[in-house]
Amino acid sequence: MSGRMDGRGVVFLGSPAFPEAARTALGDTRLRTNLRRVTTTIRDKRLRVTGELDDWEALRATGEAIKRRTLRHLPFYLEQLEESVTRAGGVVHWAANAAEANRIVTELVRATGEREVVKIKSMATQEIGLNEALAEAGIAAYETDLAELIVQLADDRPSHILVPAIHKNRTQIRDLFATEMARWGRPAPEGLADDPAALAEAARLHLREKFLRAKVAVSGANFACADTGTVTVVESEGNGRMCLTLPGTLITVMGIEKVVPTWRDLEVFLQLLPRSSTGERMNPYTSTWTGVTPGDGPHTFHLVLLDNGRSDTLADTVGRQVLNCIRCSACLNVCPVYERTGGHAYGSVYPGPIGAVLTPQLVGVEHAASLPFASTLCGACYDACPVKIDIPQVLTHLRAEVVEAKRAGSRLPSPESLAMKAATAVLISPARLGYAQRAAALGGRLLARRGRIGRLPGPFRGWSDSRDTPAPPTESFRTWWRKNREGEQE
Repeated sequence: MSGRMDGRGVVFLGSPAFPEAARTALGDTRLRTNLRRVTTTIRDKRLRVTGELDDWEALRATGEAIKRRTLRHLPFYLEQLEESVTRAGGVVHWAANAAEANRIVTELVRATGEREVVKIKSMATQEIGLNEALAEAGIAAYETDLAELIVQLADDRPSHILVPAIHKNRTQIRDLFATEMARWGRPAPEGLADDPAALAEAARLHLREKFLRAKVAVSGANFACADTGTVTVVESEGNGRMCLTLPGTLITVMGIEKVVPTWRDLEVFLQLLPRSSTGERMNPYTSTWTGVTPGDGPHTFHLVLLDNGRSDTLADTVGRQVLNCIRCSACLNVCPVYERTGGHAYGSVYPGPIGAVLTPQLVGVEHAASLPFASTLCGACYDACPVKIDIPQVLTHLRAEVVEAKRAGSRLPSPESLAMKAATAVLISPARLGYAQRAAALGGRLLARRGRIGRLPGPFRGWSDSRDTPAPPTESFRTWWRKNREGEQE
């Protein structure tokens, strides 16, 4: 599937609106089985390890407070970060959008004379479509995270923030390795089995030659400390450590919201992130670096600070809280909608509940108008979020923006607004409400045998086609009260 995106990145061009994409995903029973198995496993692990901490809720509140303070003074902390990184021997670049970021990274790679880079899993580089931009410049970008490698070999798109290949089972992965690995480098071993150990070993052998010859690495960042200029990457496989230490040049692309004020703040987030993402007490690999150190690691370090719609999001007093996100994916693992549709249905690099609120703000709500409605508003995402982003609040806020945008762009009232006006006229008048209830009761008697409302005519068909609605009661509460209780009042 093509990875082309719009001008800002984030959204994949040609992707259908969420309802259409979700309908297709719901028909894929294997996809739903894969999703249910993995999300349930991660969700249960997360509950166990967060339950071990008596101060888990206090940690969440502290993480939220740090993020809120940082966003309130974001320009100050970004300038402090630039000063700290520069003082430590790094070079800072500012990118207003995806095009600028891609141009900067491409020019930096070209300046080294290299034609390939190794990459650490990075949502920011996926967001801007960096791999595609490098390919157009004749530069090969090799993903080294196992799940990202799977997605790259399949010419696919990630379906989950933490587990990008969640939509594939191990038999599919075995077949993919056997047919595609040779095109990218070392082929898969003959007679490759589909057990996890064999698949991991095949990936390890395939990637090792790339680690050993790579001269340039590209990474994202989980956090960057403004006071010291220290950048942090957390991962589970060790591929990140190889990319961060072996190549001579390291280029990091980081969203501007990833800055934290101090080194000490990492203490909070390095407890919140692993428990919320992988259900582990700590990450197997936590790598930190500050500029460059002669004789130790890369001799050149570039930090690209990416805006790409974040400043516009910051200006929204309700929506800005999504910039608190630490990309743990806990909201995806508890979301009943994501569990049934998977990540591709969202048509964005950022799937699930966080994608439904982040993507419309990064690209403009008019370009992702269906995403704020991709939710039941059950609130499970808010309960799971380690930095207490009130995703349901932002969803309803963005839904209102979608409705207002439609209203402003049309001279004629929408069917929804007409329905709401009719409902208002009925509900503000006790007499009209009584007439409506008697009419509904008559309809209930006509539908009593069927037990539910079937397909409605005309413009109401879209509503009834997506709902299994019980027939109205044959007697309203008001009628029942008059018959049974009115005479008992003192």
